[in-house]
Amino acid sequence: MFLSVFDMFKVGIGPSSSHTMGPMVAAARFLDMMRASPFEFAGLKGSLHGSLAFTGVGHATDRATILGLAGFVPDSYDNDKAEAALADIASTHTVTPDGLPTLQFDPKTDLIFDYDNNLLGHANGMILMATDAQGDVILRQVFYSIGGGFVLTEEELTEGKATDEGGPVPFPFKSAVEMLEMAKTSGKSIAEMKRANEVARGCVDSFAKGSARLWQVMNDCIERGLTTDGILPGGLKVRRRAKGIYDALIAERGMNLTAPHTINDWMSVYAMAVNEENAAGGQVVTAPTNGAAGVLPAVLRYYLDHVPGASESHIEDFLLTAAAIGGLVKYNASISGAEAGCQAEVGSASAMAAAGLCAVMGGTPEQVENAAEIALEHHLGMTCDPVAGLVQVPCIERNGLGAIKAVSAASLALRGDGEHFVPLDAVIETMRQTGHDMHERYKETSLGGLAVNVPNC
Repeated sequence: MFLSVFDMFKVGIGPSSSHTMGPMVAAARFLDMMRASPFEFAGLKGSLHGSLAFTGVGHATDRATILGLAGFVPDSYDNDKAEAALADIASTHTVTPDGLPTLQFDPKTDLIFDYDNNLLGHANGMILMATDAQGDVILRQVFYSIGGGFVLTEEELTEGKATDEGGPVPFPFKSAVEMLEMAKTSGKSIAEMKRANEVARGCVDSFAKGSARLWQVMNDCIERGLTTDGILPGGLKVRRRAKGIYDALIAERGMNLTAPHTINDWMSVYAMAVNEENAAGGQVVTAPTNGAAGVLPAVLRYYLDHVPGASESHIEDFLLTAAAIGGLVKYNASISGAEAGCQAEVGSASAMAAAGLCAVMGGTPEQVENAAEIALEHHLGMTCDPVAGLVQVPCIERNGLGAIKAVSAASLALRGDGEHFVPLDAVIETMRQTGHDMHERYKETSLGGLAVNVPNC
């Protein structure tokens, strides 16, 4: 089983990898299908289903779909150009993507939130259609946004591409047991095995540059969040808090009376900074999703800024190790809140971050697996119940607590010898079963939990 670091960590935009990035990617793929088609197109239509409908407005799913049909993609997204494009589309009721004729598209009537008809393949489903001059549909495609910005067509999902292993790699572990056995046999660390797999897939020249960019985007996101205040968009009037907390922490530096537990505030503020940026629609990195994007950068920033002997030379090993754990979770369970609740998002992120921190602090493969297991185990059952469908409450604080759990899990694992009672594979399978049994109202639909018990105004 192989999932590249650059599949697990993608540069994109907030507030949701499943509900914002995924639909934009799907729209871009649909445009490519149109460009490859012999038909002459005159218009576009679409419908959003399941979780994409129920929390679509709060997650800017409609906005992302419209921009995707206009030719925007997450990796190169420019907010100023996007705003200008949206204004033009609202005025002209047309889009003009490169390589295609001007297409009729009125967002108010041609993009429908279908709350009644769920698509069978996944909770995050959407249908995109292209029409001829008479308004007849001549091209239609069902897409599923399966979490973390990953998008599959209906046919790809049916064919099992979600679990496609691709070409051979030197260390094709599909479980934590296999991962540890391969590490023991080869004498390599988890990061070294993961790096060998990346090289086998042709990433030898671009890996250093690509991983450096990932951390740069993550860290830039932290910095923007730490220096920006104001009210987050969406109607809840949630106030940004990261800047105020950060300013207070800076002011307290060097004071002899600072309590030891203040280090928790540093971990939290780094994570909250990222997720406030995500909630504002800023540039983030899926880690493994947007809703959980703050956990891993916060732990990595904590390591670099607060751990004696930390080195930036270890950033690659951190990301490689984290991606290895994230790949196991995605392959054997889910990283999608719409499939398995927030245990699949913040829980997975915490496990990934715990593994990465344990690795760069000298942990053995067994201790790394233990760190991931501890972090994920203590997120089991966590629901995804965003108030008003916005990735703000409880999501922003939840990332801070996920970072704290990750650091605690890594520390506990490093205190042991790697032997422990509950295997990581068992926790991942438990998370999958729990997600399967969880009622849909607790899986990113905002139909239960805090979403219905907290006033939205």
